Amino acid sequence: MFLGEYTHTLDDKGRLTIPAKFRDQLERGLVITRGLDGCLFIFTHDDWQRLTEILAEKLPFTQGAARQLSRFLFAGADDLTMDRQGRILIPPYLREYAQLESEVVIAGSNTRLELWNPERWRAAMAQVESSVEMIAEQFNNITF
Repeated sequence: MFLGEYTHTLDDKGRLTIPAKFRDQLERGLVITRGLDGCLFIFTHDDWQRLTEILAEKLPFTQGAARQLSRFLFAGADDLTMDRQGRILIPPYLREYAQLESEVVIAGSNTRLELWNPERWRAAMAQVESSVEMIAEQFNNITF
């Protein structure tokens, strides 16, 4: 499970250091792809496999929206491994998509990490914080 929020810096080559607390979960490799809301998603191989199985079952290729979502996620995906310093090289097309230049917010989001441009992250969080009660009410079928 990925929890917490961190800010790290991209180096000149586009490498990002993964926070130490997440490295054990990602040591066998990871999948990075375009995420929703203008961020990037990072999944463990196991979670990526589960996601692909769910999408294969739930997204019929005969529906245009399903094909578009599949293209968005899978054509933008890359299989990566960390180097000995715990860094990953984020491909240029993904850095461009997420507008990652120097600082990167690394946000734990349960089964994935999200990589954000700090300005986009602040805007997304401000939007959530202003309406979190209304958002939570949409999921009234979940009990704790």
